Amino acid sequence: MSSKTKTATPASSSAHIKSIAITAICLVLVFVFTALVNIRLPFAPNGGLIHLGNLPLFVAAILFGKRTGMIAGGIGMALFDLMSGWTLWAPFTLVIVGCMGLVVGAIAEKHQTFPFYLLALVAACAIKIVGYYFAEAIIYGNLIVPITSIPGNLIQVGVAAVITLVIIHPLRLAVEHTGLRK
Repeated sequence: MSSKTKTATPASSSAHIKSIAITAICLVLVFVFTALVNIRLPFAPNGGLIHLGNLPLFVAAILFGKRTGMIAGGIGMALFDLMSGWTLWAPFTLVIVGCMGLVVGAIAEKHQTFPFYLLALVAACAIKIVGYYFAEAIIYGNLIVPITSIPGNLIQVGVAAVITLVIIHPLRLAVEHTGLRK
């Protein structure tokens, strides 16, 4: 056996297990917040939906990084789509919301300040609007109909962003104090 072979130490193994558990909990929170707190939009011809699933997505990405944000957001919301009659949307949601979590987490990992959190959430909003616009254009074969979903997407991300910006500092302190994060 080579001396260059890496072996997992109990500390690294424990950290990996903790990371998996945190990501799984965040994924479930995204799913639950999407499933339980949602409103169908009466003005969108495609039956758009406003939900609070972005709130745990943003919190997870800011507190635990891009990997957790990407997995929890993308898979959590795609599972909602699969289990609630929005099945056609699941692959788009997986990619779009996964990208939102990745970008928010990547910005927050490098810059842990309010202005950068705000920048990260604005970037997530842009990804959601552009991503779902093109997803709807593909699904409906029409470039006009997707415009009706933009107000709902703005409301959805805006509400989650405001709540996130209000609660993120105390949550960050709690996470650091409890040792859930390095």
